[in-house]
Amino acid sequence: MNEPYWLTNVTLDSGFVFENERIDRTKTASYNMYIKDGIIEELQLASSMPLKTETPVQDAGNLLALPPFKEMHNHLDKTYLGLPWKSCTPVPSLIERLKLEAEELAELAETGRIRAERMLQLLLKGGATHVRTHVNIDPYIGMKNLEEIQKALSSFKGKMTYEIVAFPQHGLLRTNSKGLMRQAMKEGASLVGGLDPGGVDNNIEASLYEMMDLAVEFDADIDIHIHDPGHLGFYTIKKLASLIDEAGWKNRAAVSHAFALGDVSSGESNELASELSNLGIAIMSTVPINRVIPPIDVLHEKGVRVALGCDGFYDSWSPFGTGDMLEKAGRLAERYNWKDEYGLSQSLQFITGGVRTLDHEGNRLWPNVGNEASMVLVDASCAAEAVARRSTRSAVMVNGNLVYGGLDCESALNVKGMSISRRE
Repeated sequence: MNEPYWLTNVTLDSGFVFENERIDRTKTASYNMYIKDGIIEELQLASSMPLKTETPVQDAGNLLALPPFKEMHNHLDKTYLGLPWKSCTPVPSLIERLKLEAEELAELAETGRIRAERMLQLLLKGGATHVRTHVNIDPYIGMKNLEEIQKALSSFKGKMTYEIVAFPQHGLLRTNSKGLMRQAMKEGASLVGGLDPGGVDNNIEASLYEMMDLAVEFDADIDIHIHDPGHLGFYTIKKLASLIDEAGWKNRAAVSHAFALGDVSSGESNELASELSNLGIAIMSTVPINRVIPPIDVLHEKGVRVALGCDGFYDSWSPFGTGDMLEKAGRLAERYNWKDEYGLSQSLQFITGGVRTLDHEGNRLWPNVGNEASMVLVDASCAAEAVARRSTRSAVMVNGNLVYGGLDCESALNVKGMSISRRE
């Protein structure tokens, strides 16, 4: 761990300015942070007194600090990053897409680590210091993708934390993959995944029971993809909720995509949202622009934890994507017309694991003394502007260490072990 140091002139959201009983703008202030053993040990207003210390000093140059981002739905093993350009081949159905993917799995596996590292670097550049990645586990590829992704993640040790979901992309029942899933859990996967028990496995109850059985066997959390629309998907989510309740798996499951919640009536989605909240079942969304999505605003109001992710990007499924979580937060704000100061600033919580800089009254929630010294330093006046403008990420810090970018203040002193470079 690096020696203690002061990070000076860090801009923080410090409150709201209210006009006519509404939040008009965000107040900010410049702070100095004393960082020791990766923890913020002291916070003081930069204007309160001149900093007199023999401890090393690093000047943040009045960049705005935001909580580090979490990428909660990704497929590191699928991307074409690092390979020659290739657009997406159109197909008429999900099953045809799975067939196309199966044809290239073995070839892609040989470059798994390199491609995944390219994606991880993009995520880190965008401010993400945690990733939840789904990794294909199926008869076509066996454990090869898992092995390659583990190698890639290990190369980012100290920069990013991670979760690996054993993911039966081609159907748990459809490809008889329970044995492979069990092996993946033994070899380092930390969550049990699932996929469309109705549309892919063609047996909702049996598929969910098998997935739940694996989760209980390995005492693991669950993250299941449910793309199935309308009442097929809705019934699947309700059935999952009943199994979660029966198994006592409260606060240990997530549904990715969950498009059906946006397809049914508001009464039905509201009722299920309350059930999801009571059971602690989270919703993971990629905020697509080409279809109805779950009512994230209603889910959030009901207390359902909602998190965002980039999904796979630039792969056989889609040629699009940048790996920028701040862009995801901005897209969410656009979809729900959260364009006022409060709405913009609060949308940040969907990419930070629920961490907010300010509460509704303008009290500072983050950072505080005792927090990890992990943050994204952006060129913005406040969190609301950062979301709306997708502001430039100048530097990313994890536990007090600079892991991306640089601080270009001439007055700054290098901190032992930190590579200080010009801003990218």
